Formats: sequence, structure tokens, C-alpha cells
Amino acid sequence: MQSAAPLFSTANPRAAGVTPAAFLPTSRAEMAALGWTQCDVIIVTGDAYVDHPSFGMAIIGRVLEAQGFKVGIIAQPNWRTTQDFEGLGEPRLFFGVTGGNMDSMVNRYTSDRRVRSDDAYTPGGAGGKRPDRCVIVYSQRLREAFKNVPIVIGGIEASLRRIAHFDYWSEQVRRSVLVDAKADLLVYGNAERQIGEIARRLGEGASIGDITDLRGTAYLRRGMPAGWVEIDSSELDTPGPLNPPVDPYASEEERRSASSPPAAAVPAAGTPAEKVVKFYRKVPNSQREHSVIRMPAYEQVSKDPVLYAHASRILHLESNPGNARALVQRHGTQELWLNPPPIPLSTADMDAIYELPYARRPHPAYREAKIPAYHMIRFSVAIQRGCFGGCTFCSITEHEGRIIQSRSEDSVIREIETIRDDVKGFTGVISDLGGPTANMYRLHCKSSAIESACRRPSCVFPGICPNLNTDHAPLISLYRRARALKGIKKVLIASGVRYDLAVESPEYVKELATHHTGGYLKIAPEAIGDGPLSKMMKPGVGSYYRFKELFDKYSKEAGKEQYLIPYFIAAHPGTRDVDMLELALWLKKNGFRADQVQAFLPSPMATATAMYHSSKNPLKKISRSSEEVVIPKGIKVRRLHKAFLRYHDPENWPVLRDALKRMGRADLIGNGKQHLIPAYQPVGASRAAATRPFRTQHTGLPKSGRAGANSRRGRA
Repeated sequence: MQSAAPLFSTANPRAAGVTPAAFLPTSRAEMAALGWTQCDVIIVTGDAYVDHPSFGMAIIGRVLEAQGFKVGIIAQPNWRTTQDFEGLGEPRLFFGVTGGNMDSMVNRYTSDRRVRSDDAYTPGGAGGKRPDRCVIVYSQRLREAFKNVPIVIGGIEASLRRIAHFDYWSEQVRRSVLVDAKADLLVYGNAERQIGEIARRLGEGASIGDITDLRGTAYLRRGMPAGWVEIDSSELDTPGPLNPPVDPYASEEERRSASSPPAAAVPAAGTPAEKVVKFYRKVPNSQREHSVIRMPAYEQVSKDPVLYAHASRILHLESNPGNARALVQRHGTQELWLNPPPIPLSTADMDAIYELPYARRPHPAYREAKIPAYHMIRFSVAIQRGCFGGCTFCSITEHEGRIIQSRSEDSVIREIETIRDDVKGFTGVISDLGGPTANMYRLHCKSSAIESACRRPSCVFPGICPNLNTDHAPLISLYRRARALKGIKKVLIASGVRYDLAVESPEYVKELATHHTGGYLKIAPEAIGDGPLSKMMKPGVGSYYRFKELFDKYSKEAGKEQYLIPYFIAAHPGTRDVDMLELALWLKKNGFRADQVQAFLPSPMATATAMYHSSKNPLKKISRSSEEVVIPKGIKVRRLHKAFLRYHDPENWPVLRDALKRMGRADLIGNGKQHLIPAYQPVGASRAAATRPFRTQHTGLPKSGRAGANSRRGRA
């Protein structure tokens, strides 16, 4: 893995002696109180301004502030005019635009494409305070108001829409958000490294158009730069001539000659610098940093779902910062260029970011208005970033990467002490120590060389990689130290526990059950059938049973009555009606009655979304004849799959009776314990009622998990 300079290593004389603002200014009056006449950077966000490290705009703002830049915030502006966008004036360097902690379409619509009535990131939980596709809309308004000021887009919405992507809400492939927003630069992933460097270069007089070499950025250009090797993968690979078998009696020189790449793959001396290598991927390592893979163009993938799946596979194969190559995708006459992902943050960088002087509360302008997402996370602590699980329905990997970035134990303890001493309303209970997952803290590949070369989409599917360190001892140590702090009554774990990893450390399960579970522990098997599980890249139900056995054992030893609450997804690619029936029978057998139903929501860029759109499996090589994936499409089948999850609800019984008869399983209709649903229909639960859409709750919103960490998952 390449190394990177420490995040705050570049000295900026403007930072010397500067006192951090209590809150980053949101008005001219606040700027004046700080003695400012102009901001260097203005961040426009779709979320309310909460100065807390669980909110992206706060992190980016404080990181820039720590590097000496004056940063202002425009939160949830009225997008119908340019007035709010002009409120802080023109920034010296650039505008930064983010949709907020969630993609604005996922935030506003359910998986049935129905408008949500609330928004957890808005004061009072009110809905309708941000536009659809707000990164595009905000950028357009800024361009109207300030024609020549650079616009840099980022955050989860821009990150997941950085290439041509399938948009579930319009059922079509849309262009890169960079094209539609008419912005100057896109930063993807966690952007602390990129955003600071962009500000520094612009501050030194560089043009935004000159910034083309930063990892974790995308930009538009025309033509191919000199000195680059282009690997053309714009069409489906076709079988070519095979290399001749190696002669075991050949000399070493003859063997090397036989195994060398084709001449077309290596630029010859005296030939033009720009070369195209057709369908040959093994460019010599010496040339990897100057090789770019040409993906199918927007015009191709928008018309051909199979090519879309092929492009998705390319993107995910080129996601390891240790070996990823640049990607290029044509959009009309422009080339969308994606540089390789950013180098992961070091522990020292993570500590520095999370210990910046956040106010840890909403901006005072909101007065006493409750912001639900903030109330969910105000007593929680992020201890890590990234996830190597690779679940195909989840977008965490596409945004934060597969390499775990962990904070030090000391840093986490200092943050807990800050919450204890400074956060209003704290009662002694830390609501979560976690991140995208609860138990990947300090887990990593045993070999840095293997990690840098690896191209697997998951470290734990179909089984746990033997090169993965699964030692939970650092996490156990952190838990013990946290709960021993004076003034801390309890430390709960609300992030999802990866139970296939947890069973590798029975001591961790004991620690979790004995000290860190508040009666119920949420885990996510998602499915029990091999069909959907193989398309989700999730472990089989055997891992669940092993974890449950350990959890029940240690709960009993601790004298506690505690239960596992499993989460499941309906209508995921690869799921047949019979899979949902099997799951319904399993739920009844185990006494589970789901109150909320999660249906697959095809979020931009997720692998499962490519399956949904193309009926192909990008986990394998794509061809016209490659594996076809069963896709539960259409409102009727999606509602049926949700009905199986809520088999106990009388309003679902008419739909389920019809389905069971059609499936030849009328034997499951009756009034005995062996039956799934009864033959009678109670008064008030009519057939018409059963056709109403279920009220679903996205896992990123309050009442169902940590705001922010789970908000990127493909569920609704």
C-alpha cells in the first residue's frame, strides 16, 4: 500500500494563532463577529448544520479550519432562488457542495418510491427541506449566482453517482453527477485528504482545471494525456488466442519469452506515447500508475444493461487503493476521468480528525428544535471507518473503502470523557461504540503486500480469508476501558455486529452479551436461502446459529434475559417466492414477528443494483450468456415478499393465501400450529387493505439504528 503524508503535515501560516470558531459561521453577522469579510471556502449541505463528527459537513469544515482556512456553512438553503446561496458572499477559493449524510433520493423516498413524511436530518424532522438530487440543484443555483467560482462536489450522493449510474427512481441510467451538476471537480470517498489539498493549491494560485492528479477525485477532460497506456474494456471481452503451453524442457529465456505480454501491451521505444491495449489487462507493474481502463461510455451503458453490469464489475475490481488504476468513461464529447481511490487514513490522522474542536450540538439558530439524527448519535462514538464485508446491497464499501481505518484507544477514551463532561443531557450511557460495523476495529490483512495486491470484493465471503486477522482483543480492551471510566454507567453497542467474525472470538461474544447489550441485539442475516445469500455475499445461517448459541450461553451465565433481533431484506436480487416462503416458515418456527419490513432499494453504484438493472451477476465475469439472476421486480412481487416477512399481520393473509395456492402450498393454510396463516379472515382486515403499501423505515433513520452509519445501506 502506498503511503501518504500525515493529514495535517502541510504547515499553513494562516493557521498560526487562529482560535477555532465556536460554530462555523452561517450568516454575515457571524462572520463579522469573527472579524471576517470573506470566507475561503463555503460548504453547502442538504442537512441541518450540526457541529458533530457524525456529520460530514462538520468534519470537512473543521479539517479545513485546522489548516488555516475560513469556512462558512449554508445549510438546507431554499433552492428555488439564489438568495440563500448568496448569503455569505463569494468565497475566496471555492464552494463545496454535499447532499448531506444520505443520498437525497434515499432520504426522501421509500423503496416503493413513495415520499417520506419526515427527514431525520432536519429540525423538527420535517420533510421537504431539500430538493431531489440536491447536489445537482445546489450546484446549478451556485453557478447562476457565481459564474466563475469553482464548485467542488462531494459526500455520499456525489461519491455514489461519480460514474454513469442506474437511478432507481427514474428507472434509467443517468450521467455522472459531475456532468449534470456542471461542477469543476468531484471528490469521492471520505474526502479529508482531497479537500485540504484542493484548498491549499487554489490558495497558492493554481487553477481548478489544473488539479488532475489527486487520488479520490473525478474530473472532465478532452482527450487522453500523453504517456498513458489505455486498456480498452469498453466492450465485453471476447475470447482471444491462448498463450501456448509452457514447455517444461524450455530454457529460462524461452519461458520468459512465452509468458511475456503481447507486444501491443508494452509501448515500444520511439512510438507515440498514447497506446491502446485491447482486452489485455496484465500491464507491467512499472506502467500501472500510468495506465487507465476505458469503461463502456455513458451512451453504451444507458442502452445496454449487460454493458452496465460489465462497467460495474470494472469499477469494483479497481477499488483497492493498493492496486487500482485510473478509469475513464466517455460522456458525449467529454471524458470523465476517475483517479484511483484515496490512501486510507492512518490512526494518527483519524485521531486528529475526531478530536477537532466540535461544538457537538446543532447550531444555536435552531434553538430547541429537535433534529432526530443528532439525538440518535449525540452520545455515540465512531471508532472506525470502512468495511471489508462487501455486501452487494450496501454502499459503505463504495464510499469508505474495504480497508479498516481505526482510531487509537486513547483517542476514543478522550472523546467519551468529552461527552461525559460537556454534552448536555448525558446520563452516563454511551449509546454506541462503532461505525459501519461494530466489530471490525483494528482488523486487517496479515500481510500488507497481500492486501495491496488483493482484488477480492470481500474478506469474509464465501468464507473468512485465511489472511485476515480476526483478533478482537483490541476491541475487548477498548470496551473494558470505556465502561470503567468514572461517570460511565453503561456502554451499549448499536452498530450492526458482524456475527461471522464474532464467532471467531468467543471472548468478544461473552463481553458483548455480559456488558454491552441492552436486552436486545440487532444483527443482520438478511436471508437464509443460498440463492439470495450468494447474491448478497452474506454468510449462511449456520454462522447465525453458532453466534446465537454463544450469545444465549453468555447471557444466561450473566443472569440476563436477552434476545437477538435479526434483520432481513425482502425482494433482493436472487430471491424467489419460495425463498421468502422458506424465510417466513423460519421466522414462525423461531418466534420472530417483524414490526418493520425492509425491502431492497437499489442505491446508486451498489453491485446488487447492477444485478437489479441487468439481471446479470457482476461478481463473475460478464458475457451475454453469463449467469442470469432472478430479479423480484414490480410492485406486486415486492409487496408479496414483504408480506412473507410479516406473515403474522392479518392484512397480509389474503395476498399470502393466493400466493400459497399458486405455489402449490395450500397445505400451509389452516388453523393449526403447523400452518403459516389461518384459513379465516378477521373482520377489519380485508383484501383491499392488504394491497396498501407497508410503511417502511430506512435503517439509517431513527428508530432503527445509528443515523449515518447505516444510512448508506441498500434497504428501505
